[in-house]
Amino acid sequence: MKAKTIVLFNHKGGVSKTTTTYNLGWKLSTLGKNVLLVDADPQCNLTSLLLGDDFDDFYTNEPTNSANLKDAVKVAFEGKPRPIAAIDCFIPKHNPNLFLIPGHMDLSEYDPSLSLALNSNNAISTLQNLPGAFYELIRLCSEKYDIDYVLIDMNPGLSAINQTFFMSSDAFIIPTNPDPFSIMALKTLKTVLPRWKRWSLQSREIFKDASYPLPSTEMKFIGEIVQRFNLRNKRAARPYQGKIDEIKTYVEDELVPELERHSMTYDISELIRGGRLENHCLAEISEFGALLQKANVAMVPVFALTDQQIGETGPVLEQMAANRDRFNQIFTSMANVVLGLVK
Repeated sequence: MKAKTIVLFNHKGGVSKTTTTYNLGWKLSTLGKNVLLVDADPQCNLTSLLLGDDFDDFYTNEPTNSANLKDAVKVAFEGKPRPIAAIDCFIPKHNPNLFLIPGHMDLSEYDPSLSLALNSNNAISTLQNLPGAFYELIRLCSEKYDIDYVLIDMNPGLSAINQTFFMSSDAFIIPTNPDPFSIMALKTLKTVLPRWKRWSLQSREIFKDASYPLPSTEMKFIGEIVQRFNLRNKRAARPYQGKIDEIKTYVEDELVPELERHSMTYDISELIRGGRLENHCLAEISEFGALLQKANVAMVPVFALTDQQIGETGPVLEQMAANRDRFNQIFTSMANVVLGLVK
């Protein structure tokens, strides 16, 4: 089976793309799938989550210091006469079904040449292999580790690098948070994402003879996630609820119809009839609270914490365990929707 690639993208920052990539990837791996995480954000927060205290040593010591996204495709961007090869992906000790292509803080150095390649229509032969280079690396690593799903954490921007990763995806999820700028960001994505798909369709023929041709992918919208809000009486606190409703309404009334015109949506009617979804909102995820620090120490997602790792007793443990189980239910439901649509 060919690995399915899902990107988590919103050009707005602060919407928990990294956390969602990490949590969703971990949950898919516990459901019997081999999952490859790709850190395409120069901030390397996803890499830091998985490497923890070993982060600095990973980038300074042999043999791991070149086993990252930037260095793995360097041969293409520097025109070296060697093919791209799979790297030894990082595997966290607590999850043998999860694999990581680490990020690199200087990844954005490739953006100018990649932008030129995307806009040259293959007129500059030295650039023809760049648009498909990242996909080739992911393909080779997926084959090496028998990967079922690839999840890519992208940086908040409309860069050529982000465009390239989006064009390599089978599907995408848009994380959001309930603040005044989220609708503005969604309005931009309504224009940009179909444009990126049109470019991909037009350019596959142009780059078909490249060493690393562009993949034939569908780029379909799975749904949005609304997160980073506080609860009151088990519901989003009043200041957030209006923005949550506004995001969901805009997605259904404006974004989805535009994506449908470009064949960028799944048919979710069966999931709605079965009560698994109400609309394209995959989940509303509140702040993790005190569980987050404990999860970071244990180097597992909040929903994977054991009672022992929570390290509390009595009513405090009961409350934190209840929250853990609630998050587990949320991410299990989301992962099952992904498995049902992207296959």
